[in-house]
Amino acid sequence: MVIYAALAANLGIAVAKFIAAAITGSSSMLTEGVHSLVDSGNQGLLLYGQRRARRLPDALHPFGYGRELYFWAFVVAILIFGLGAGVSVYEGWKHIADPEPLHDPTINYIVLAVAIGMEGTSWWIALREFGRGKGRAGWWEAIRDSKDPTGFIVLFEDSAALAGLFVAGAGIWASHYWGDPRIDGAASIVIGAILAAVALLLAREAKGLLIGERADPAMVAEIRAVLEAEEMITTVNHVRTVHSAPERVFVAISADFVDRLRMGEAETLIEGIEAKLKARMPLISSIYIRPEKSEDAVDAMPIG
Repeated sequence: MVIYAALAANLGIAVAKFIAAAITGSSSMLTEGVHSLVDSGNQGLLLYGQRRARRLPDALHPFGYGRELYFWAFVVAILIFGLGAGVSVYEGWKHIADPEPLHDPTINYIVLAVAIGMEGTSWWIALREFGRGKGRAGWWEAIRDSKDPTGFIVLFEDSAALAGLFVAGAGIWASHYWGDPRIDGAASIVIGAILAAVALLLAREAKGLLIGERADPAMVAEIRAVLEAEEMITTVNHVRTVHSAPERVFVAISADFVDRLRMGEAETLIEGIEAKLKARMPLISSIYIRPEKSEDAVDAMPIG
């Protein structure tokens, strides 16, 4: 729902902004039109990524296609930086170097007011949805720990859009107040800087998801607790996890079993442990348990 709301808002706003820019020649309005158009394309890519990520595992991708969503999230960050920020800075510089005559800004103000209302509604929906999922964690902590990029990407895009609208409004007003159209161009450059900062932040978060991030530490601790409660396990050497999708976690476990445990008994025990873990934590999609002597276990990586 969050992505669809943002997509509908951005498409309508983009048309209005381009019309206003064509009539008034405002650089910041043109920049805002490009911004909304890029955001619309980004939401389309996220919807496409969600659909592709839901494909079932096959022989070529035995752990599924969940990380394809992370790839498209990274593409979105690149588009915000390249198209959104790049066009904004270019248009701003062009209007500073060769300013156009000022026109009646009334239509700009009308479009900006409508855009703020629509973007604000989309922003509130994204904020509310992300707030529901973050639990007691702080906002920044929740963004860093989130394994579903769609929520925080839409939230960041809408936040940047609202900031850009206010900057555009201020630039248009100041250019008419002081009679200097170059101020409008400077506002476009400021909007470009905002978009560049958001793009870099999103790219960093998407990169971490692409590389592979561990599951929530609370989940790792619960897995370890289940294992340590087993009488036939003397030592839990390590528990390593990685998200293969927002709602799927792969778990690799190394544990030292008691020496008297026979092969058949070990197989039954491992099957029982896997069933117990999946029942308690539905996010777990695959589990690999390796019986290994504690002195032979190599645990160079941090647990989790």
